[in-house]
Amino acid sequence: MSTNDTHPQVLDGKPTETATYLRDTATSVIQNFDPINKIHQHLCAFHFYSHDMTRQVEAHHYCAHKNEEMRQCLIYDSPDKKARLIGLEYIISENLYLTLPDEEKRLWHSHLYEVKSGLLFMPKVPAPVQRLDMETVCKTYGKVFHFWQVEKGHSLPFGIPQLMMSLTRDGQIYDHLVKSCAERMGIDYEEERKGREYMTGPDHGIHPLANGGGKGLETRLREVDLNKDSTPPSATRVSVV
Repeated sequence: MSTNDTHPQVLDGKPTETATYLRDTATSVIQNFDPINKIHQHLCAFHFYSHDMTRQVEAHHYCAHKNEEMRQCLIYDSPDKKARLIGLEYIISENLYLTLPDEEKRLWHSHLYEVKSGLLFMPKVPAPVQRLDMETVCKTYGKVFHFWQVEKGHSLPFGIPQLMMSLTRDGQIYDHLVKSCAERMGIDYEEERKGREYMTGPDHGIHPLANGGGKGLETRLREVDLNKDSTPPSATRVSVV
């Protein structure tokens, strides 16, 4: 297996103009950004396409708690200022996961291996502090979609959103991805693995339908007839002259 661990920033479009910077600065002072301001945590991990484990991507999650049992995360391809927004992840407790319909359960992945292996970590946060949160995360499930296939060198987010999964055992991730991330982020995966040996997963064990139920799941677009003949009863009709 092989894949790139660096994805050059090749973007279509002309550079941002000074007038745009000035306008953005003004609006940033005036407007409210409460949803984004709730982001409290940076998690680094790796995802693979749910139908193709050979395509693996480093993913930087910026997360906010919705409540004690749910987080929502914006995913970027790096922690840099020019990082590209490539996807999102929802993280839920085991209790919430068990309420999902069986067809839905297959779209979610477990976090136990990611946590205990050290591959899921909080950059720059002291190990004793981040382990307090990892004790909770290793019992959770996540649902991820990526919109931008950066590992293909796409200059724009082409195609349809792709369902992603997480690693579940040793031997699945590329060594060069791990090495590159460790060097850039200053993480010692083996030290973290040893420090997390005591952690446990979901109380009922990893559900057999999680992680695609052990199967590959490919996201596809299907053309159907568009229902456009009737207007919803509550719709307001507007005449444009």
